[in-house]
Amino acid sequence: MRTVAVLLAGGVGSRVGAGLPKQLLEVAGKPLLAHCLATFDAHPGIDEIVVMMVPTHLEAARELAAPHAKVTAVLPGAESRDATTRAALAALGDDVLVLLHDAARPLLDAATITACLSALADHDAVTVAIASADTVITTAADGSMDQTPDRAGLRRLQTPQGFRAPVIRRAHELALADPRFVPTDDATVVRRYLPEVTVAVVEGSERNLKVTTALDLVIAEQLLR
Repeated sequence: MRTVAVLLAGGVGSRVGAGLPKQLLEVAGKPLLAHCLATFDAHPGIDEIVVMMVPTHLEAARELAAPHAKVTAVLPGAESRDATTRAALAALGDDVLVLLHDAARPLLDAATITACLSALADHDAVTVAIASADTVITTAADGSMDQTPDRAGLRRLQTPQGFRAPVIRRAHELALADPRFVPTDDATVVRRYLPEVTVAVVEGSERNLKVTTALDLVIAEQLLR
């Protein structure tokens, strides 16, 4: 069974406000996507890499992918993250372990990848998560403070998220048939539509931040340097 890392780089990153897809923005001298490519290409447990890129910037992604021997395809992303995931799965066979990773997380380390792959030896699905350092609240319909969930049981999801291909493919098929489906991360899709499947949780890292805003770019720059 081969292991394929799928880099989800189909978003435009409008909240960064830089005029380019954020995965092409440079931090520490390289685009975000290039940092992710290097990490997965160097990991001995990864057999192949597939990049799902904004359709208007496929050539730029192919240029970044060219030095990395494990990249087998650079494909156009879709109009949403969940649709991009489905497009990636359509390009893979069933006898595959797949790690889905946000290309906007350039600080992923090898230890986290290894932990995901170890969990997939015993589970059909795995996600990376970290404890919440902040108190989290829910709000009422009028916007006022409502409940304060116990922080001890709360985690903030990260990527990569790993799956046996038939499991994540089936979960997305069920989600697509549900008119109430609201796109979210892939592990939550499995948890909701295949409740009999246990989603293992492995410890992530505060460094594995997702670049979403201009401030995140500044933080990522400092951490990578």
